[in-house]
Amino acid sequence: MTPTSVTILGSGTCVPSLKRSSCAVLLEIGEAKLLFDSGPGTMHRLLSTGIQIFDIDVICYSHFHPDHTGELVPFIFATKYPDSNRRNRLLTIIGGNGFVNFINGLKAVYGDGLELPDGMLRFLELDNNGPDSRNFASFILETMSMNHREESIGYRITNPDGKSIVYSGDTDTNENLVSLATGADLLICESAMPDALKVPGHLTPSLAGDMATRANVKKLVLTHLYPECDQVDLAAQCRKTYQGPLVIAEDLMKIEL
Repeated sequence: MTPTSVTILGSGTCVPSLKRSSCAVLLEIGEAKLLFDSGPGTMHRLLSTGIQIFDIDVICYSHFHPDHTGELVPFIFATKYPDSNRRNRLLTIIGGNGFVNFINGLKAVYGDGLELPDGMLRFLELDNNGPDSRNFASFILETMSMNHREESIGYRITNPDGKSIVYSGDTDTNENLVSLATGADLLICESAMPDALKVPGHLTPSLAGDMATRANVKKLVLTHLYPECDQVDLAAQCRKTYQGPLVIAEDLMKIEL
């Protein structure tokens, strides 16, 4: 069996909070380590788990909003110090449509601050006009577009034993999320606002629960929680539509698969 675990590094949003850092999830599959998004505070939370930035193999961005990409530049910049010899393997950074233009815009501002030695860094833009699938050494990565922004994509990672983890990123209700998450062992799903405060482009607990039920996922984690979510019973709202194993995300929470 391949040891596989998920750590919620940031369960919150762009709203400053001592309780919830911005969006970030760590996935460990054997020796491979992946980040999903890297909002402000990610590197600090990562250190709290005993993992350094040099240990990360892949960063997967769901979209380009700052609460999801805020530490992209600091992450690469910090990798250069104290010297670039600390990183001894390729770092792959992935995003949806327009990702290369997004990176080029950052390079226009930060210049060689976003450069690493040859063979240490690659940017990979996926076409989210349809499903995409890529094979890595220790996992399969699949993506589909989500209902938030033009570049928004959700990720499904499958380990060598067939265990699958899905990360929705920001999204409203959509059939792609149901398709991507079908039969998944774990769905890490955004649930930005309580049911009574639904906003466009985001889910609520009962809507996330409906997506999970229709996808027949084995466990659901609700994350990307605005402060309003801490004032209500999110589990009770989700239970209107989902009866399976349920977790309300907290920073540094670890889930073993």
